[in-house]
Amino acid sequence: MKFIETSIPDVKIIEPKVFGDERGFFMETFRTSLFNEHCGKTEFVQENHSKSSHGILRGLHFQTENTQGKLVRVTKGEVFDVAVDLRTSSETFGQWVGVLLSAENKRQLWVPEGFAHGFYVTSEEAEFVYKCTDIYNPNTEVSIKWDDSTLNIDWPLVEGKLPNLSAKDEAGMSYLDAPKF
Repeated sequence: MKFIETSIPDVKIIEPKVFGDERGFFMETFRTSLFNEHCGKTEFVQENHSKSSHGILRGLHFQTENTQGKLVRVTKGEVFDVAVDLRTSSETFGQWVGVLLSAENKRQLWVPEGFAHGFYVTSEEAEFVYKCTDIYNPNTEVSIKWDDSTLNIDWPLVEGKLPNLSAKDEAGMSYLDAPKF
């Protein structure tokens, strides 16, 4: 596996080595020792799998308790995945990283605790799998508006159409009003 730096040093792109031929492919998607060496010692306690259609945007989410680090990857389709640094003591506080993840490029993104996370589906549909460092706690989940003007995330909106959002994400708060770590 190759661990690639991003503009936020704690957020990493993980690129597997893929072995393939006309019959298919094999790749190692996770190894604790390599992950701990490159991303820090972490224990994953929950894994989730979601399916979304073209134009759906989920996020920007985080939990104020049971904060979650997430190791995310796409098993079908393509998404633009975003991590926003909410750690007040960080040199990259308030900055974001966006990466295209797809079944084709097989990349993963490590989003540590203390970040808001979201993704936008650029393909017809996408299946998204992610490991979490803590359990989901809906009572402490916060959603920041996807189009917050302070963050100014450059979402690759298909044909410039507004994304399809959940009611929770429609009602998201501004970055300036959101809790920080």
